[in-house]
Amino acid sequence: MIGGWTIFRYIAAQFLVWFGAFLFALAGIIFLFEIAELLRRAADVPSATVGIVLQMAFFKLPETVAKVMPFVVLFAAMFTFWRMTRSQELVIVRASGVSVWQFLAPVIMTTIALSLVNVTILNPVGARMIARYWELEADYLYHPTTLELTGAGLWLRQKSGGAQEYLLHADHVTLDPLTLTPMMVIVYDKEQRYLGRIDAPSAVLRDGHWVIADAWYNPNRATPQHMPEFRIPTDLTMQKIQESMAAPNTISFWQLPGFIQALHNIGLPSVRHQMQLHGLLAEPWFLAAMTMFAAACSLRLMRRGGALTLAMAGVAVGSLAFALNSVLIALGVTQTLPVILAAWATPVICLACGAAALLFLEDG
Repeated sequence: MIGGWTIFRYIAAQFLVWFGAFLFALAGIIFLFEIAELLRRAADVPSATVGIVLQMAFFKLPETVAKVMPFVVLFAAMFTFWRMTRSQELVIVRASGVSVWQFLAPVIMTTIALSLVNVTILNPVGARMIARYWELEADYLYHPTTLELTGAGLWLRQKSGGAQEYLLHADHVTLDPLTLTPMMVIVYDKEQRYLGRIDAPSAVLRDGHWVIADAWYNPNRATPQHMPEFRIPTDLTMQKIQESMAAPNTISFWQLPGFIQALHNIGLPSVRHQMQLHGLLAEPWFLAAMTMFAAACSLRLMRRGGALTLAMAGVAVGSLAFALNSVLIALGVTQTLPVILAAWATPVICLACGAAALLFLEDG
């Protein structure tokens, strides 16, 4: 019998070659489309030069590549088996007594290893790149209200559209209605010069305003003033506050647990960040399931000579799994399903279906 380690290394190397080829090709296509879309958005912004657009497209690339990673793994595995079948290598390997599970193991283990490297090493780098993309987008394409959550509480920068800008700080957040307690507001002018500070027990979001009751205003180099009520106009809603907060994909895998705990401590929902964490934990098993689907589709179809059918089957299987995963994640974000169920259901279902298909087609 041919040495198992030699076969393992050979099949893993073939898979890595196709994986790199598909990853490079899809990343290049995505990069070109991102550039075209950003150029369209920046057409009316003179300061958004071609260099800025290229930077933004580059920094956004990890996010879009992560979304198509299941397709990269699926097609890389399918074409690995296709090439080995056409060259009769797989026929010889199987004739030597190697089962489908033995020559599938190198692909599955390589996929899991690549996914673990992606989650633990590349994800933190990608998170910084995505964060930089959002900064450039905010600087050149639109100017959102910004929010930052730290261990010292919640910081919210509010541009009122008038002659003043506000930096709000609170230690805790409660809902229905949205209330920040205790409230501290630092007041600036348009040139970022300090004008004064407002202190109050709380601020409540009502009818497009932050309503601050029983406040003390301490103007710069002037006598403090008591204000029974002070209003700061805002277009914020609870949904916008959650969206303006650090997006889950801008936080690295290692920092997500601490950020989720900080959200719990301050009283803000953390469902999106929990979904991101569990999605990263489930990623290796979801990609492993794609390799099983690849084997189930390619091995039987290639014996019948259906290359076009092979490609169509791969697209159909990948699209179905991707759609199912997207729907369940959306249900998890809206809290229709528990977070763990929404994040792990697709990998478990796909692993079960892939294993069942292989058992039926190859060992049945």
